[in-house]
Amino acid sequence: MSSMSNPSPKRPQSKSAQVVEWLVDLIPNFFDRVFGRFGRSQLVWLMGFIALFSLPLVITPLTIPQQGIVAVILVVLAWVVTAVEQKQAAGRTSEYLHLFLVWLSLITTFRYLYYRTNYTLNLTGGWVDAVFSILLYVAELYAILTLGLSYFQTLKLKERKPIDISGIPEDRLPLVDIYIPTYSEDVEIVRKTTLGALAIEYPKKNIYILDDGRAEKFKARREELRKMCTELGCTLLTRDNNDHAKAGNINTALRRTPGELVLILDCDHIPTRNILKETVGFFSRPKVSLVQTPHWFYNPDPFERNLQTGGKIPVGNELFYKVLQKGNDFWNAAFFCGSAAIVRKSHLLEVGGIAVETVTEDCHTSLRLHALGYESVYYDKIMVAGLAPEKFSAYVGQQVRWARGMAQILRIENPLFNPKLKLSIPQRICYFSATSHFFFGFPRLMYAIAPALFLVFGINPIRGLGLETLAYALPHFIISTYANFITYKHVRFSFWNEIYEFAMSFHAGIVTLLALINPKLGSFNVTDKGLTVTKRSFDWQSSRGLVFAAALVVASIVAAPFWLWLRPDTAEAVLVNLFWSFFNLILIVASVLVAFEQPQLRRSHRLDRKLAAVIYSQDNTLKGNTLNVSETGCQVVLDSWADLLDVVEVELVGDYGTRTFLKGQVVRALPVTDTQLVVTLDFVNPTQAQLDALAIVIYSDVKEWYSQRREQSDDPLASIRFITTSLQRAFQVRLPETSRMRVRKSINAFAQLYWKGAFYGARAVEIGGRSLRLELPANSLHNSLTDIEELNLGQPLVGLLISQESSDVQPRRLLAQVDRVGYGDGSDRGTVTIDLIFPEEVMDKQESKIKQLVKTLN
Repeated sequence: MSSMSNPSPKRPQSKSAQVVEWLVDLIPNFFDRVFGRFGRSQLVWLMGFIALFSLPLVITPLTIPQQGIVAVILVVLAWVVTAVEQKQAAGRTSEYLHLFLVWLSLITTFRYLYYRTNYTLNLTGGWVDAVFSILLYVAELYAILTLGLSYFQTLKLKERKPIDISGIPEDRLPLVDIYIPTYSEDVEIVRKTTLGALAIEYPKKNIYILDDGRAEKFKARREELRKMCTELGCTLLTRDNNDHAKAGNINTALRRTPGELVLILDCDHIPTRNILKETVGFFSRPKVSLVQTPHWFYNPDPFERNLQTGGKIPVGNELFYKVLQKGNDFWNAAFFCGSAAIVRKSHLLEVGGIAVETVTEDCHTSLRLHALGYESVYYDKIMVAGLAPEKFSAYVGQQVRWARGMAQILRIENPLFNPKLKLSIPQRICYFSATSHFFFGFPRLMYAIAPALFLVFGINPIRGLGLETLAYALPHFIISTYANFITYKHVRFSFWNEIYEFAMSFHAGIVTLLALINPKLGSFNVTDKGLTVTKRSFDWQSSRGLVFAAALVVASIVAAPFWLWLRPDTAEAVLVNLFWSFFNLILIVASVLVAFEQPQLRRSHRLDRKLAAVIYSQDNTLKGNTLNVSETGCQVVLDSWADLLDVVEVELVGDYGTRTFLKGQVVRALPVTDTQLVVTLDFVNPTQAQLDALAIVIYSDVKEWYSQRREQSDDPLASIRFITTSLQRAFQVRLPETSRMRVRKSINAFAQLYWKGAFYGARAVEIGGRSLRLELPANSLHNSLTDIEELNLGQPLVGLLISQESSDVQPRRLLAQVDRVGYGDGSDRGTVTIDLIFPEEVMDKQESKIKQLVKTLN
């Protein structure tokens, strides 16, 4: 056997690398041996041991130089552990390294809190200083509490594998009702989700469209839905009231449909064909009430579009669905998210159906299910493709509803301390973390204005702010970043959480405060989907509070030099506040730019699907793969160059073999290598049946969505650099690609052009399925300059006679429209070229003749 067939030997490791690998392997083995006898409770024992051991490290006093040295050592240690984890660790090792960094972070955090509490509260400098000192301190306590809760939630992430149901006889499988609640959304959006539901591979299912749009203005829409349901073969369920919005809509259906399980899909959430095959098996355990899968959006949200991130930054919900829900699942606390979830109907009815007391009925419902001792499952596989809010105002409305609802649950149910809820302590902590999350508005605003309080108004909320404070604060901030890096590195990049929170701070702060005061305030609002942004605009209504905060931060930066000039004794405090203000300004400006709406450049959203594609042009059959695809066009990479017409037939094939055939107009054909060609196609006049088949191929026939795994990792320095360029990107003018390449067959045929009652002899030199080029002598026109200008500007309809030879007694008759007139080249004024297009209005009558000419003319 040749040496080429043998695997190449591994490169020998250096001694240092071997030592590192040995230490990395030693960590989980040691802890597994020590805590293995305790099983799942080992984490609780570990936390107790850490707390006892860490107390002296938190309260031991040090001088400023000593604290500085300790700070540097701790930060370097955290950096080393993070570097080792990136290069060496996987699985259990990564978890234990994360636990080590959590411990290191908590030590530095509580050491900072101990110092902050004892030495920096300014309670003796006057009542104004005292009030703002306490407010800032409370904001920091909330941030530290949130940090601790997130550490608890991510102690261990549970990875689920689907339970195979292929061996279960069909008569023993549970009947699944698929609910698609809708209110005012476009019928085409509902249609795509319905098509996806119908394509789900599961033998026992019923599809129900739950229409709540009973208002007079929605009557025509309801009739459209009724026709759609009749056409597609599903059931339309309506009710005579709109009580409790979406929750009431679902509860009404629960008592009218026979299924044992219910798959709930928002009307813009298109499911993949395998969603039930991979989730129903979890219900083999009788205590499982809920299986939740991730929500994923195929269009850019306002952060991605308006900051023009180009998909380089994880979107806002990735942290929740890729990390937090898996952490919740470990503690049996993964909760219902309103869609892309399967629930056991009997359990749901046992708690009275979907909760109606709050506007986040989904989380509230799962809280009640958990309180009865039932279990939930979180299965981390994207199996729905939905629409994110296109406009910032719609995004704000959605987030405000979630913020209000979570605060309502906290106020009404009090999951942390309510003795009536039969929850485990970990479940209480997870629900408390979820329901308290949206209170970030007040702390985030306090961090924004704290430097300005000192530099603009002379209010001092931190006593003795300077190098000593930094020696305690910086390790807390930096090491917590390293600790989160291990779990968040693919789902939340550094400083982007601050941008999300700054953008929503005023709205979240107001609604959560009002919900605590009166949880009955507010109503369910439907998030607008499918909107189109056609021009740039600034959403002042949604961002004015943050604009004022930005102005205050700018004022603090302007005031800093005056402080240094007039009060040099305060230099340390001034410089720290100045640096803080600059940092805040970068984040706030990026947050404000989210409200600067950027126009959408495409008619429909392009998805990075890699589908098998076949292009049929003349007698050629060309195979390739799509680079991207949408409902209006696609880009295809062909493995060979070929002569293409401007109109071709294209076949797209889904991951499981579903096919769709469409007619495509070639917009561009660009070579990328010596053999490969990238062809950009616009779909031409697709029928409803073709659009339906295309929707199935794009959204349903999917083995794994391309966003299931993100390869890029967080780089804090690169992240802050990218944020600082937000201003440049936001004001960069983006224009849609308008250039179109005529792709036609070269010919040399005889033609006569009929215009203004006269025939003009010409040569047809190029022809395609939608266009034609003629050449004729300029002097053949009666008044060449005037006629050329009239043809070019007027773009009239003309008649054509075309044949291979002038002697042909039966030339083909066609009707065409002048598109562009010019000269053969820049110097030759003796030849006129006329580009003509065949109007769509007459294509049904002459398309067959054009195809015949394309095939026969040479």
